[in-house]
Amino acid sequence: MRKGNSDPLTKTQKDELAALEAMPDSTIDTTDAPPVIDWTGAQRGKFYRPVKKLLSLRLDADLIAWFKEDGEGYQTRINEALREYVEKHRKEPVS
Repeated sequence: MRKGNSDPLTKTQKDELAALEAMPDSTIDTTDAPPVIDWTGAQRGKFYRPVKKLLSLRLDADLIAWFKEDGEGYQTRINEALREYVEKHRKEPVS
């Protein structure tokens, strides 16, 4: 998984964020932000990332080779295949 390479916040930026956090919502001027009325292009969960847990797992060599055939991202593809299997065989709906 590739993560962004953001520079750390400067002291000035941290101070500005702290000042904004301390402000009550009623004092924040949002008049320059237009209201969003049309949500047709919205995507639910676009920025959601589930918590990952490091795990050592033994898989058959031919399975690993098959997932690696398409190059980088094979662990993500294995995760997606497992998730698809779980969702197909889940006994109770998740809420």
